[in-house]
Amino acid sequence: MGADGLRWSGRISLTPRILAVNVFALALLAGGFFYLDSYRTRIVDARLEQSARELQLLAIGLESAPPERQGQLIAAYARQTGDRVRRYAADGHRLSDSFTMDAPRYRLRQPSEEGWQRHVARFLDKAMDRVVSADRPPDFTEPTVDRAEGWPEVQLARKTGRPQAVNRYAPDRTFVISAAVAMRDGTSLFATENARDITRTVRAERLRLGMVLAVAALASVLLSLFLARTIVLPLQRLARAAVRVRLGRARQVTVPRLPERRDEIGMLARALSDMSQALRQRIDATDAFAADVSHELKNPIASLRSALDALDRVDRPDLRAQLMAIAQDDVRRLDRLVTDIAEASRVDAELSRTRFEPIDLGQLIEKIVGAHEARGVPRGVRLAFARPRKDVAVVLGEEQRLVRVLENLIDNAISFSPDGGLVQVVATVADDQVLVSVEDEGPGVPESEREHVFRRFHSVRPEGESFGKHSGLGLAIARSIIDGHQGRISIADRQDAQSGACFILHLPMAVARDPGMVSE
Repeated sequence: MGADGLRWSGRISLTPRILAVNVFALALLAGGFFYLDSYRTRIVDARLEQSARELQLLAIGLESAPPERQGQLIAAYARQTGDRVRRYAADGHRLSDSFTMDAPRYRLRQPSEEGWQRHVARFLDKAMDRVVSADRPPDFTEPTVDRAEGWPEVQLARKTGRPQAVNRYAPDRTFVISAAVAMRDGTSLFATENARDITRTVRAERLRLGMVLAVAALASVLLSLFLARTIVLPLQRLARAAVRVRLGRARQVTVPRLPERRDEIGMLARALSDMSQALRQRIDATDAFAADVSHELKNPIASLRSALDALDRVDRPDLRAQLMAIAQDDVRRLDRLVTDIAEASRVDAELSRTRFEPIDLGQLIEKIVGAHEARGVPRGVRLAFARPRKDVAVVLGEEQRLVRVLENLIDNAISFSPDGGLVQVVATVADDQVLVSVEDEGPGVPESEREHVFRRFHSVRPEGESFGKHSGLGLAIARSIIDGHQGRISIADRQDAQSGACFILHLPMAVARDPGMVSE
């Protein structure tokens, strides 16, 4: 049920959803109108109880007063309370009426006599009663013949002997409070009051609540629109930019970074901007790589085509053998290029899926150096490796890829070393990083060329080496592998100030140095 609700709400724009949430909060505030109905009911109940109690006190006073003073007492009571007080005899006919003794204290108003403001107020009264499902009291009407039988509360007071009070609606929807008391001499008192003050009080409270609700609604809508603007508009800008990137217009699209935003939307904008720039760089690199591949493949293919075409026109065995050797050399070069190109194109993807494991670079380098010495190092070049203590130079990585990097660097150092030269491999640990340096005694790499050597298909051949022995991808592949291990590869001058190149690998340690990791 909850998941279905979330899926349903996800199809609605953020702006109406924000408005809906805030309007729902306002709806809770509007529940105050239910409180108004309860407030009005408590006021009416208190007034009914008060009228019955006051009329009972008048009855007690009349019973103790002499007959000639009773009329004066009723008139004084009516002037004090504003009620109309009537006294009925035991047979039901009226004995006295305060309205005939003194000026009437209230007059029931007809709606037709009032202005439009009162009509609006009554309309709101009816609407509130309908909303809260309030019980409607009966209408107040004077009987045709003013006798006790015309008032049910008088009959009930006589029957039960207890004071009775009833609430009715006047024609203008104000309250008429009536009370009846049976006296010991068989007569009964009946008092009515047009309690307009109750209606005024409730309407005043309703006006105040309505004003608060209106102000809250306006503030809520404005704040909702402001919130929607600060959320929806930046998201729309980011979405439009993302769509343009998806349509292949990344070169012309600038994803807004929203530097003034320090919230989650600002973080999202900068992440999308960085992602689009990385995508743009990846596209540029892919385009450049494709162009380089095309260029590098054309040379051996052209040479191979020329050699094969010449075979048909050459009859001399020695020239045919020379052409076949060229063709075979071009085939081997193509095979080497295709192999290196395939590896260079899939290094990043494979490293992203590979599960890294702890690898002791000291042991790994020792095996590589030992394998080179077992095969025999060409031109009498010597290899030297300063092995660190066991389990010190430990990194997280993929062993075969790291072997490829180290073999590339060592092979590169051997190829540029002079006859009988020394290649030194050193593995150390500094600042929670494993540093592996490979030094040779060759001509070195000029500082202006140290970044260029890592470009794809950038190939510098040692003196005497024939063209095509290297694809120019070895160092580019090595850098991609090291980048995939969150490390870096650089070229520096030798520390002993001698000529030669020094390639340095920086790889993060698998764990911080711990005495338990170091063998004694």
